[in-house]
Amino acid sequence: MCDGPPNWIFQHPAYQQMKGLEVGDSEQLHAAFLVFMDLTEVRRWKEVSCVKSPELQVVLLEAKEKEGAPVQTVFPLPVHRSLSHRSVRQALDRGFPVLLCAVAADSTLVYQRMTDGLVTPDPPAGPFQDVGRRQHRKRRQQR
Repeated sequence: MCDGPPNWIFQHPAYQQMKGLEVGDSEQLHAAFLVFMDLTEVRRWKEVSCVKSPELQVVLLEAKEKEGAPVQTVFPLPVHRSLSHRSVRQALDRGFPVLLCAVAADSTLVYQRMTDGLVTPDPPAGPFQDVGRRQHRKRRQQR
C-alpha cells in the first residue's frame, strides 16, 4: 500500500493559522476551515480572518460579506454538536452579527443568522395566495 501525498488541507496556510490558535478540538477546527474556504473561494467574502474564542474554546471567523459591509462573526459548528444557551450568548456578546454554520460530515454547510431576541421574518416573496383556511371556512359555512 502506498502512502500517497499529504492531505493538502493540513498544509494550507489558513488551516495552519487556525491550528496555531490551539483550541484543542480538531473536529471544530476542520469545520472552521471548510467554512473559511466557502467564504473566501465560493462566496467571495472580504477580510476573512480567524479568531479564538477563549470562553468557547472554538475558532470563530470574522468577515465582511462585501466591501464596506459590517463585520460578521461566523460560528462554525459540526452538525452533531449541541449548542448551549451560554455559547449562543457568548457569540452574540462579541458585538457583531452572528451566523451559525452547521457543518455536516459530507461537508454540506448550512448558515443560520442568529439574533439577540426574536425577529419577525420577512413575508414570502412570490405570487402566493393564502386561500387554504378561507376555502375551508367557506365550505363549512355552506353546509
